Amino acid sequence: HDEAAEEGPDASSDVTRIGPYRVIRRIGRGGSGYVLLAEQEHPVRRPVAIKIVPHAAVNAEAAARFEVERRALACADHPNIARILDAGVTADGLPYLVMDYVEGVTLTEHCRVNRLGLVARLELLLEVSAAVQHAHQRGVIHRDLKPGNILVSDRGGRALPRVVDFGIAQSIGHALGEHGDTMNA
Repeated sequence: HDEAAEEGPDASSDVTRIGPYRVIRRIGRGGSGYVLLAEQEHPVRRPVAIKIVPHAAVNAEAAARFEVERRALACADHPNIARILDAGVTADGLPYLVMDYVEGVTLTEHCRVNRLGLVARLELLLEVSAAVQHAHQRGVIHRDLKPGNILVSDRGGRALPRVVDFGIAQSIGHALGEHGDTMNA
């Protein structure tokens, strides 16, 4: 995560709880909003990432993109895509998504630090490609796929790349149904 993104005040500085989640700190900031590290306390205790998009509360286009992201993640069940766990609206009326917290580094950083050769890099790319294909089969195009939106974590001594931030995803036609499931999967 970008350390510089954790500095400086913003609207997330004063928040200690969002719904049933205890906010720990801000872990990222992008053009559309910010991401907080929080802890779910019930029914299970686990770290989660909460994405808040302030513009979605006041801008119809941002709200539509946020809804596409919510639906995209709701229908994406793939080990290389960060899952959506919950969604809601803060006390201030800002929409939020609760997702898997991916503790890892960007794809580029992982490759650099581990001095990965071509074959190891291609193996990671194959996993990312499978995740992207999974999203495409559900009618969702990421539109901002870059190394910074692919986080790699260590799972039992094995590198696990996960695609995050579907914030500017686009639905293809009417692929996403009313409940986030696909009409023609």
